Amino acid sequence: MIDNKENRIAQLFERHDGSSKIMSLFLTAGYPDSEATVDLILGFEENGADMVELGMPFSDPLADGPTIQYSSNVAIEKGITMDKILDIVRQVREKSQLPIILMGYINPVLRYGAEDFCRDAAQAGVDGLIIPDIPVDESGILTDYAKEYGLPIIYLVAPNTSDERMQKIDQHSQGFVYCVSVTGVTGARDGEDVAQSVQRFIDRVHRNVTRNHKMVGFGIKSHEDAQRIAAEMDGFIVGSALIDNIREHYPKEGWKDKVFAFVTSLKYGKT
Repeated sequence: MIDNKENRIAQLFERHDGSSKIMSLFLTAGYPDSEATVDLILGFEENGADMVELGMPFSDPLADGPTIQYSSNVAIEKGITMDKILDIVRQVREKSQLPIILMGYINPVLRYGAEDFCRDAAQAGVDGLIIPDIPVDESGILTDYAKEYGLPIIYLVAPNTSDERMQKIDQHSQGFVYCVSVTGVTGARDGEDVAQSVQRFIDRVHRNVTRNHKMVGFGIKSHEDAQRIAAEMDGFIVGSALIDNIREHYPKEGWKDKVFAFVTSLKYGKT
């Protein structure tokens, strides 16, 4: 059963005093390689990350744009597996209590075995799941096992989600609701364009999502973007812009320092 007192995601939001926005970073597991993934997650925490979404690479990522598709392909080519993903979490847990959410598609989960996956993920130290291609109506294939092993399932809402469906998602989501600021695949976009189009969506989210905390993602690539787009949210999520930054610098000398500087700037602005 899920114990909110022990769940790291719940503890994060409970501690949050609103003085700054919670920052969650998405990183594809095994990118740019398995050892680097562990180092990056630990460095993210040291440089301002409050939570990490660890992507489970899949060969047919329908909702992912070219950046995350690229990182998934690299990870798969370098031999990433579900066992190795869980081992990455175990290695992080030796040094950190940073909340970690596994995010990915249902096929690899079913191939591993839904119950085995939930059990092994919980034992490794995973704090929650985001499985975008399983709608709330069809999530029974996973929800019972997730509940048994204490893994909150986080659902997504988007601009094309109806008010009624937002309310249903709010009833079933745990931890927070992931607010997708734009309709379409992942990818860094022009923050100003996103900010202009997202306000009506955020207004609807606040009217219909009343039980859960709210994090906004898609299209954020700078501190300014984050503060503008997440102004009325608990926090923000950055994925494609982070992976683009890693891709730009890896494996040049000092590449991790440059990535961590980018993380710091996302959270705190230019220093």
